[in-house]
Amino acid sequence: MAAARQPSTTDARERLLEAAVASFAARGFHGTTTRDIAAGAGMSPAALYVHHRSKEELLHQIAREGHLRTLALVEAAVADETGPVGQLTRLVEEFVRHHALTHTTARIINYEMAALSPEHLDEIMDLRRRIDAVVRDVIERGVAAGVLATPDPAMTATALLSLGIDVARWYRDDAGWTPEQVAAHYRDLALRMAGA
Repeated sequence: MAAARQPSTTDARERLLEAAVASFAARGFHGTTTRDIAAGAGMSPAALYVHHRSKEELLHQIAREGHLRTLALVEAAVADETGPVGQLTRLVEEFVRHHALTHTTARIINYEMAALSPEHLDEIMDLRRRIDAVVRDVIERGVAAGVLATPDPAMTATALLSLGIDVARWYRDDAGWTPEQVAAHYRDLALRMAGA
């Protein structure tokens, strides 16, 4: 008889991350215990500590991975297009679609950040500043080129990012709109806000 396949460390870590997302979404960070996460992953409570030091470390990993994906997404949107209007169009579409598709994880990241340690929060805030800088740069270049018109590019960038992030708060898979429809609508709103 062949021995049962033991799950790899990567599989176990992924299962714990998925269970943490489900638990945080259902109970909130503070309402979730490490026992809830381990049970959701089909593991013993002690198994969580083999792969993660704490529940906060799991939240940090979820937030870090989410922000790194978002940063890569906005950088790629800008690199794939020429000109500020095309870059802003693509960036907003991708950003909003991403927040609709990953609404559960994005909601956790945005509403549970206060539970991060000061060091982890600083890291996440740095990633947010980098995302903001990409958007602000596109708008500033558009204003300088005369293809966008807004009196305050930094505030416009903040407003556009806030709109996109807020999609995660209200979007549900049965919302009546697809992520693509939401992205297209928000793209049009963004172009008007930026004075395209």
